[in-house]
Amino acid sequence: MALTQVSSNKCAGGFQKVFEHDSTELKCKMKFAIYLPPKAETDKCPVLYWLSGLTCTEQNFITKAGSQLAAAEHGIIVVAPDTSPRGCNIEGEDESWDFGTGAGFYVNATQDPWKTNYRMYSYVTEELPKLINANFSTDPDRMSISGHSMGGHGALICALKNPGKYKAVSAFAPICNPVQCPWGQKAFTGYLGADRSAWEAYDATVLAASYSGPQLDILIDQGRDDQFLSASQLLPDNLIAVCSEKKIPVVFRLQPGYDHSYFFIYSFINDHIKHHAKYLNA
Repeated sequence: MALTQVSSNKCAGGFQKVFEHDSTELKCKMKFAIYLPPKAETDKCPVLYWLSGLTCTEQNFITKAGSQLAAAEHGIIVVAPDTSPRGCNIEGEDESWDFGTGAGFYVNATQDPWKTNYRMYSYVTEELPKLINANFSTDPDRMSISGHSMGGHGALICALKNPGKYKAVSAFAPICNPVQCPWGQKAFTGYLGADRSAWEAYDATVLAASYSGPQLDILIDQGRDDQFLSASQLLPDNLIAVCSEKKIPVVFRLQPGYDHSYFFIYSFINDHIKHHAKYLNA
């Protein structure tokens, strides 16, 4: 699969790059960002996949989160894909900010007209890792996943649906129980149809209830002053309750004064990269 380099910037001793490629899953051109730490010049490195939230592209995380210093320190490659297919010319794809373009929700759509292109789940878990492992100095057996908001939902479901695939998972302000919140209900109705039982395959709280894989340590940071927390879009308590019951280790930190923005992510990203490094570099 041919990669076209879009940009490259020296950063924290390594390189922050963006590439474009033709995606077979999504049937369109896709961009992803990749941070290559100095260690990648001589060694195979583990990979942390970062999934961004609603309205984001591959740019938000790499320009706002400040992850590169910690990634360089721990020798971790960080890959940040876009959040949805682009330019598919599907009627209605640009009508709302929380559905369609920029809002792929990391599911494989089953409904027309979305099912041909909106296959972000398979893109993130299958196509993208194969592409990264074929083109960069990675250790394919050491990968983990993280994300924010819609992407936090994506990270949690990818880890819970693929026991043992990811060494660790973390999330900032994730949508923890999408079948119960307005964002999730809107997206899942559009992408997956009216049958709510089909939605459960992409809900972290439901998936945690039936998880039986190897131990997965989850780190979640949530801003206490997050407007979407108070609007009942995120519902972390539902996930925490299930994880406690199932004895799935979760560190949940409610951070006073922080909102839903990248200022919040910037403030705690080092802790998350350290969390991943503990498992990726073990």
